[in-house]
Amino acid sequence: MTKARRTERMIALTKFLTERPGHLFSLNHFCELFGAAKSTLSEDIVTIRQAMEQFAMGSLETVSGAAGGVRFLPLRSQDGTCAFLHELAEKLASPERIIPGGFLYMADILFTPDLMVQVGEIFFSRFSHLSPDYIMTVETKGIPLAFMTARAFNLPLVIVRQGSKVTEGPSVSINYVTGSGKRIQSMSLPRRAIPPGARVLVIDDFMKAGGTVRGMYDLAHEVDVEIVGTGVLVGTAQPQVKLVEDYLALLILHEVDQQRKIVDIRPAL
Repeated sequence: MTKARRTERMIALTKFLTERPGHLFSLNHFCELFGAAKSTLSEDIVTIRQAMEQFAMGSLETVSGAAGGVRFLPLRSQDGTCAFLHELAEKLASPERIIPGGFLYMADILFTPDLMVQVGEIFFSRFSHLSPDYIMTVETKGIPLAFMTARAFNLPLVIVRQGSKVTEGPSVSINYVTGSGKRIQSMSLPRRAIPPGARVLVIDDFMKAGGTVRGMYDLAHEVDVEIVGTGVLVGTAQPQVKLVEDYLALLILHEVDQQRKIVDIRPAL
């Protein structure tokens, strides 16, 4: 293979690392790929790390030892997070998003990859210290958000079903009561989806009273896994007391006034 010049090598290195957050690349892999010595690659990595940290684009972590290497961590700065959440709140505050019944239309936001990549990186920045093994969400609208969070962590995503699917084999099912409507619903998780003892981070798009997340907590208990944290994109200000106590909401929805066409939604961080 033709030996790469330094500029070409650094561009390719950055591309490889940022495309797979959390993946540990061995230096030997890059040595063979670029025809460069480890000492040369180490200098490149230092330069890339300094540039990323200078522009708050994340960081590079090096792991020593025979099984070591380098990986990209999509850590977001507090200033960058606040600016992004203010922009997102402005998008969601549009009166055109009000749906009859006092609901807020969010589907276009949730299914915009660029936005959900950034939200996933914010959750990574807030929860990486908890060292989860899996990301968990409930079908349906929360899937893109949870998937991008799983990408930021480089972890598998586990999807809790509303009901069960015969194609997924034996499942554990529970009934739960929705926090707002007080309706009884069911959710299930295939037994093969997650091993006992795993550490799980729950991610969801919206929380009002917390009934759905509470159901995931109860289901996790049934399959003997530990919930280490919970993150939601939007949480409501009311009711103040939720069915789950320890959670992180990025945005707080204070009011949706259908008659006055007012949406009051603000960043929580």
